[in-house]
Amino acid sequence: MSNDFSVKFERVCDVLDKYENNPNKLIAILQEIQEEYAYLPEDIMTYVATALGISPGQVFGVATFYSHFTLEPKGKYVIKVCDGTACHVKKSEEILKVLEKELGLSSKVKTSPDSLFTLETVACLGACGLAPVVVVNEDVHGAMNKDKTLAMLAKIREEEKTHA
Repeated sequence: MSNDFSVKFERVCDVLDKYENNPNKLIAILQEIQEEYAYLPEDIMTYVATALGISPGQVFGVATFYSHFTLEPKGKYVIKVCDGTACHVKKSEEILKVLEKELGLSSKVKTSPDSLFTLETVACLGACGLAPVVVVNEDVHGAMNKDKTLAMLAKIREEEKTHA
């Protein structure tokens, strides 16, 4: 077990202590754990179940019911492509295909091997006036097209090179 994992595991124990191992606080506990790991590791969820005195099935049930929880690691940059009506009509599917091709991803493989990018399609981002919309982490990019999408990726990759 790496030292980094041990430090994060200590953080899980701190979160459980903070909520006094109260199973009624499961959602808040899982939210804080996901902030630490960027996803909910299976072994950690099993540990949480044991610590809270509930079944692992209950923990997994909550983690899979709420869409803001993820059971798989995500990349440093989570790219969400809106495919709501307004975005779809303005060709968001083309943007998705460009991103899949450029990042080597598909509907089955959502995170790049270098863990830099995760690509998701969402039903609506609530920014129909900016259609088609792409969100990278918290940054909203409106009126996107293939060229703007490729430029956005190039900028992110360049920033990564300068910070590496």
